[in-house]
Formats: sequence, structure tokens, C-alpha cells
Amino acid sequence: MTKKEIVLKTAKEIFGELGYSGTTFKKIADRAGVAVGLLSHHYGNKEKLFKEAGFDVAERLSSTLQDEVLQAENGYDAVYRFAKRYLEFSIDPDEDFLVLVRCSPFSDLKTGADRDAMVHKFAQIPVLLENCVARGVRDGSIPNLLVAETASVVLCNLVGAVRTKLLTPYSPPKLYAEALKFMMRSLKAA
Repeated sequence: MTKKEIVLKTAKEIFGELGYSGTTFKKIADRAGVAVGLLSHHYGNKEKLFKEAGFDVAERLSSTLQDEVLQAENGYDAVYRFAKRYLEFSIDPDEDFLVLVRCSPFSDLKTGADRDAMVHKFAQIPVLLENCVARGVRDGSIPNLLVAETASVVLCNLVGAVRTKLLTPYSPPKLYAEALKFMMRSLKAA
């Protein structure tokens, strides 16, 4: 790993642990074992480093989900694969998903251009899920439901399950498995 890659990996870990406001260049530099000036050289400021960290995680999530749904037999299976992989990704320590959970990429980015770029990056994820639902409606594996609304409800369930598991002390041990069953049962029963 290059020093720049080490800095980015460390930044994702610390943003995930401490949130945007609790993270400083000094904390990142100390943990990464580099000079603070190296962070400024590669990333300019904390907001740019945060944007890069968020983009990196969002891009890997999007790519992982796209690869997963390509293997689906039908739309229902695509939604299942999307949801299952989303949940798995969220708890994989190598993916640094907490940077997206603890820090809101939408509220913590101050400039319009950065926010717009982040919104564009994140929009790929619900669009992919919406395409999976639409495929299921077309191929009959999902009943004739409102596609955008159904995809949004599934995504809301995923986000809620992730936030409960990762951020609260009251997550039951089988939350992800049961959330997945609940969502898929709901799609079949509709």
C-alpha cells in the first residue's frame, strides 16, 4: 500500500469511529504514521479527504451490488441478492461502511459541487435496486407493485436494519437474517 492509500484507509476508519466532526488531520496522521503535511499534500483539507473516503466506499458498494445482481435468475432474486449483499457489506470490516453510517455525506459536505457529486454517486444504489424491482414486475417474480415506492421501502428497511445493528445496543443477534426474510416475504405476499 502506498502512503496515500494508507492515509485513505486510516481516514475511513477514523471517520467511521468518530464521525466527521470528531475526525482531525492530526488523528489520521498519527494513526497512519505519517506527517500531517502529507494529508494536506494528497487531499488538501478534511472535507476533500472525507469526500474521497465516502466516494471510495460508495463506489465499492455500488460495484459489489451490481456484480451481485448480475447473477440473479429473475427480479425477485435480484432484490434478494441486492439486499443480502448490502447487509453483508455493511458488517465487513474491510469495507469501512461505518464512514457512510456515522457521517452523513449529504450534510457533512459543505460545498454544493461536492454535495452534488456525492448525491450523484449515491443515487446509483437506489437506481440499481429500482431496476431489480422493475425486472421482477416485468418477469412476474414480483407482483405488479409501484416500482419506485417498493424499491424505496426495501432500501428504507435495509438502512434501518444497518443503523440498528451498527449504532444501537439493542440489535438482536439475527436482525439481518430476519430483516431479509421480512422484506422478501413482503415482496412475495403483495
